[in-house]
Amino acid sequence: MMKRLTVFLAAPLFALPAAADEVDKTLDAAADGHVHVSNIAGEVTIAGWSRSQVEVTGELGRNVEELIFERDGDRVTIKVKVPKRGGRGIESDLHIQVPEGSSIDVGTVSADISVSEVRGEQRLNSVSGDIDTEADESDVSAEAVSGDIEVKGQNKTAETRANTVSGDVTLFRVAGIVVGESVSGDAIVDEGSFDRASLNTVNGDIVFHAGLRDGGRLQVETVNGDVDIEFDDRVSGRYDIDTFNGDIRNCYGPKAERTSKYTPGWELSFQEGSGDARVSISTLNGDVSICD
Repeated sequence: MMKRLTVFLAAPLFALPAAADEVDKTLDAAADGHVHVSNIAGEVTIAGWSRSQVEVTGELGRNVEELIFERDGDRVTIKVKVPKRGGRGIESDLHIQVPEGSSIDVGTVSADISVSEVRGEQRLNSVSGDIDTEADESDVSAEAVSGDIEVKGQNKTAETRANTVSGDVTLFRVAGIVVGESVSGDAIVDEGSFDRASLNTVNGDIVFHAGLRDGGRLQVETVNGDVDIEFDDRVSGRYDIDTFNGDIRNCYGPKAERTSKYTPGWELSFQEGSGDARVSISTLNGDVSICD
């Protein structure tokens, strides 16, 4: 059994305020292992490389107790340990190189997360920070409470999920299955082709400029926001569109009809071609535009 290898970087204890502690450490790692990162405040930057090693460089906050950097089998853990009382001087900037085939799990409270050139699955969570990542052919899950989320893919089929409470969600050139949600912010999908796409906002616009595959499903819902749909190619299937207070602009197919002479809403349902795709769009307060 592989021995457990642990490196502890403890902040020096002095009566005077401690200076920030520089980090430059490396551990051997599995080429397709799992890397877990936890940092309360500051920044986390992760990049994949061709070596079977995990390298951590950067700077620890002056009041950080220690950096836990350990390997247990195919799992590497990187954790910034801070006093229970929290406070100032815990901001730590970590720059991490991982084997490009790694899967990663990153959690922060008040720290931005940036990921590039990692081919394995990604789970990224920040309470108050932005998330910016590159997706390959593995699934990506990104969640934030107060922060923007941006995922840039390579048109490789995978499952991408992005959820933020206060911030924008931007998904570029992802493909396969996509779920984008924001309570207060826009949800944007630009390029890519999908078997299933679901976009939801409460206060924010929704943009889908991409393709829907044969038999695919597109579900769009917003409370207060406009919806802009532009398909790469005309989608053959069933369309159901409704607004409570907003117009519907349809570049092909029939025109929308009023839901009632007493309300400002519009609705539109029609079959385009003989395909079995399904497009469902609903907004309470906002306009809908659908074209190709």
